[in-house]
Amino acid sequence: MLLSGSSLIGTPIMSLQTGKELAVTSHPIVNPHNLSIIAYRIVGPHLDHNPSYLRTADIRELGGLGMIVDSSDEFLEPDDIISDKDIYEMEFELHGKHVIDDRRNKIGKVIDYVVDIDSFTIQQLVVKRPLLKSFNDDELLVHRGQIVEVTDDTVVIKSTNIKEKAKLTGSRHYVNPFRQTGTQPEAVRIETDD
Repeated sequence: MLLSGSSLIGTPIMSLQTGKELAVTSHPIVNPHNLSIIAYRIVGPHLDHNPSYLRTADIRELGGLGMIVDSSDEFLEPDDIISDKDIYEMEFELHGKHVIDDRRNKIGKVIDYVVDIDSFTIQQLVVKRPLLKSFNDDELLVHRGQIVEVTDDTVVIKSTNIKEKAKLTGSRHYVNPFRQTGTQPEAVRIETDD
């Protein structure tokens, strides 16, 4: 199932053991190398440490009540993080990144993204167009397959429109395809036994 990334912020985290709300999500931890959400920074009055994190791998289910986990034992503090520690410390923010194409044309800014909640991979970027280009479309959806590179400042995507200059010939003679001067095929009559 696909959901917008902004709709997952402020999602309650519910305990399977107690049935109570333990915390809420406040900020996604995005891996910029493969555009996946590996964890969420979480906040709440019942947390022992600030900051605390919930790995997306520890989410049992995402439903109408929120994100369901076994218990608060799933929450991590910064000292507990061993793998991907550099990604947590990077605090990569996708929201607000400039989007340009591979020809360095400005496309817009990332205002949201679409997440596959089964794998927590970012499938599409929602890009707000600049004012002068927003008369036709004020927002664009960019599929992850179009993304060429993600840097600290920008997201580079493939150019969508390839303009080739038409080759001009010296002749200005145009041929009407409906007025051929060559021989036309003769009509064939098929006889049937009726």
